Amino acid sequence: MKPANALLTVIEVATRKRDEALQQLAQARREQEHALLQMSQLQGYTVESQQRWSARASTGVPVALLHAHQNMMAKLEHAVQFQQGVLQRLAQQVERCEQSVLQAERELASLKKFQHRQQAAWQQHQQRTEQKLNDEMAAAQHRQHAHHTPWRPTP
Repeated sequence: MKPANALLTVIEVATRKRDEALQQLAQARREQEHALLQMSQLQGYTVESQQRWSARASTGVPVALLHAHQNMMAKLEHAVQFQQGVLQRLAQQVERCEQSVLQAERELASLKKFQHRQQAAWQQHQQRTEQKLNDEMAAAQHRQHAHHTPWRPTP
């Protein structure tokens, strides 16, 4: 009996599961890259603001402007810390997605290996069946040929 097509369906499902895991991983990596870009922009803006402030403060500034700058720098620092948390969560998400991809690939590889073994066993069974039929046909022909041979001793 030929290997069941149900295994093909299971392999298709496992392939889709692996493909979905790969898509989720790609999406998580895009989000991580976007968050890294945002972090880079925040850090760049913070450095630029500090440099501008240092140049401006050397000439003397009003107290209100100093407080406004300190407020802005505190908000930037808060934004940087928040973004670090985002980056940490996204790194964990990427790690989970990578693990999901690895698991899905292992499952798919196991199913394909099982399918290959099942196919090989089926082919071996078919070959044995064919050989048995050939042997039986040869034996029948031999018996028939031996039965009609004129020089055969009669009982």
